[in-house]
Amino acid sequence: MSLEEKIELLEDVMDLDEGTLKPDSVLDDFEEWDSLSKLSLMGEVKKQFGKRLTVDEIKEFKTVQDICDYLQ
Repeated sequence: MSLEEKIELLEDVMDLDEGTLKPDSVLDDFEEWDSLSKLSLMGEVKKQFGKRLTVDEIKEFKTVQDICDYLQ
């Protein structure tokens, strides 16, 4: 999955318009980065990547790039 596809996935999870997020976007700057988005991300990561994302790992994510790096 390309960087652009990962960002699109995150935009879908956060219910943002396409093109809103950039790799250096700070997650806490978006009110859409809430508990529901985090749960949705956990589900999508498990479904699409077969990885189990923990709450502690999510807490470590500061930027969009942090999530994209995790999804490699």
